[in-house]
Amino acid sequence: MKKTVVAALAAAFVVGATSTTFAAANPFSDVPAGHWAYNSVAKLAAEGVIEGYGDGTYRGDRNITRYEMAQMVAKAMAKNPSGANKAELDRLAAEFRDELDALGVRVSNLEKYADKVTWTGELRYRYWNNREKMRDGGDKWKRSSNSLQMRFFPTAEVNDHWKLKARITANHDMSRDESSSFKLTYGYAEGTYGKFQVKLGKQELLSDVDQGLVVDDYFSGAQVSYGDKFKVLLEAGRWNLENADVYSVKDEGVDLDPPASYQGAELSYDIDKFYIGAALRHFRSDAFRNFVGYGDHKKNATIWSVGTHFNLGPDFVLGGAYARNSKALQYKTAYNIALDYKGANKERGSWGLGVAYRYIGQNVGLAPTFDTYWDGRTNKRGVEFIASWSPLHNTLTELRYFTGKTLDTKKDTQTFFGRVSWFF
Repeated sequence: MKKTVVAALAAAFVVGATSTTFAAANPFSDVPAGHWAYNSVAKLAAEGVIEGYGDGTYRGDRNITRYEMAQMVAKAMAKNPSGANKAELDRLAAEFRDELDALGVRVSNLEKYADKVTWTGELRYRYWNNREKMRDGGDKWKRSSNSLQMRFFPTAEVNDHWKLKARITANHDMSRDESSSFKLTYGYAEGTYGKFQVKLGKQELLSDVDQGLVVDDYFSGAQVSYGDKFKVLLEAGRWNLENADVYSVKDEGVDLDPPASYQGAELSYDIDKFYIGAALRHFRSDAFRNFVGYGDHKKNATIWSVGTHFNLGPDFVLGGAYARNSKALQYKTAYNIALDYKGANKERGSWGLGVAYRYIGQNVGLAPTFDTYWDGRTNKRGVEFIASWSPLHNTLTELRYFTGKTLDTKKDTQTFFGRVSWFF
């Protein structure tokens, strides 16, 4: 993408953002429910920058006064955070400047940070290596990828209830020394009214209840959800099947147009140590008739899935998911069982281990989230081992190794995946 296009996108976000600053005539007036400050505090609390409201709450469970909010901001400012945390704290400091002044906290030139676009980013180095025996028993099929990916995440506050979110992505093939142009991966408007939320535009398509067993991609459309612990989600739009991981179809050069019309619904219940959910998704496109093991008269994919995970103590999490496409003739079942120990985050020294058994038919796992199911190689079953570690602050490394067999040829297949992520 040319620089002018990136600049135009940034300008659009800035123009769309309007002031949300409240008059501070009475520092003991409540910060209203749904105000963006509560979400900012929750983010900073999760990062350890803000210590809480004094009673341990972070999520706006009760309204607090502007004076109480300023007290939390003042304590956080003393920690001198950096990067995205600093940008988030700057916005809070500008919003509650008058109250901070009353506390004797010096706040200067922060207005320029408020109510504008906040940019965060991530640079990823990724390596894949896949080996698979050929159908005729000959030499192994081999393929590897060595790449960099740059991600930018602009976010703009429109008002107390609405914000704009986007991701701009560019890829670089290190083996060929070739780069792609920047492109808009997603861009949508998000409105939040208490427990009700709506999203409009190009947004994430994630089968969350089954931990991404069915799909982890992006679609154009609308999503509405309601709830907290018990949640209902509905979404509809169109999904480009070129993003589906159906290698056998792509390898034969089959046309995957037109994009599929899509409707989905999820129900879930989530408490601290236990989660359970169920979902139903329907896709319709003439392209499904070209899928191997589908049937030339089929135009629909109707996929239902269930999933759960629960804590087995302070550090262990056991999860499982199952999905089935009732319209496919073959490769229509998928399931996943995973055990995770701890888990790395962006804080230095954190680490984790995991092991999983996965069975994913290509006509139900259309675009699963797992990195070892790479380059459309979804039609397989086997064991995956995972290790993650953060050697430095805002740095995350991950290694994955999958070994198993293909579902169609019953041949051996292995995939190694490694990633290093730097966040800013």
